[in-house]
Amino acid sequence: MGDRVKIINSFYDKTGEDSRLLRSRHGQLEYLTTMHYIHKFVPDTARILEVGAGTGRYSITLAKEGHMVTAMELVSKNLEILRENSKGIGAISAVQGDALDLGGLKDNTFDCTLVFGPLYHLYDKKDQLTALSEAIRVTKGSGLIMVAFLSVHAIMFGNYLQGNWKIGEKENFTEDYQVRHFEDQVFTGFNVEEFEALFDTLAVEKITTVATDGIMELAEDRRDFAMSDEEFQDYARYHLHHCERRELLGCSSHLLYICKKRA
Repeated sequence: MGDRVKIINSFYDKTGEDSRLLRSRHGQLEYLTTMHYIHKFVPDTARILEVGAGTGRYSITLAKEGHMVTAMELVSKNLEILRENSKGIGAISAVQGDALDLGGLKDNTFDCTLVFGPLYHLYDKKDQLTALSEAIRVTKGSGLIMVAFLSVHAIMFGNYLQGNWKIGEKENFTEDYQVRHFEDQVFTGFNVEEFEALFDTLAVEKITTVATDGIMELAEDRRDFAMSDEEFQDYARYHLHHCERRELLGCSSHLLYICKKRA
């Protein structure tokens, strides 16, 4: 666990997480899609926990919309920015914590639990199940749980298709093409079916799996990429109409698994 925390802190110390969902079209699409599904399924004035809140983009928005939000973040730099960004907003509490141990939170507390970052950085199946189980534990019966994850195939397309494919193949897959998860990746990806199977033994009922940014990240890597605000809005409407289609899920960089806790 110590190595994992060190690796994550080292990475985010060097990146501008606070502007990630604003500075690119794929970040904007991820945010728009995620908020669309939050608004679709989360009741008004809910008590919400966000585990892996980053610098607060979602948590702060939800607090301003009238929800009572506990924003938990592991990375010290992100938490410092989160606390600064949320000053003066009474409906949000920013705390430091790890998805693997929500021991400071009581069972059946939150109407909705958002896990929007931790599964990017959990490499062992036992840890993955621990994080999911903890999120379920603190959620009320019939409460909503939304978990973000990455597609291993989108990682391959975005990181290696225009570079050294063989390196990506060896890093992300075994010889018989089982997905590999290991700390040196920093970010780890999943097959969609592999990720969904993590919930098979957990006390939840699946609602849907959503591609939150589709192929937008790969498209933006093109030197000739251009999209006006009007074009982006048109594309976003298309995307929201199709983002649950199974044939499109694996090409999306970011995905969202949505379920509810069994009553």
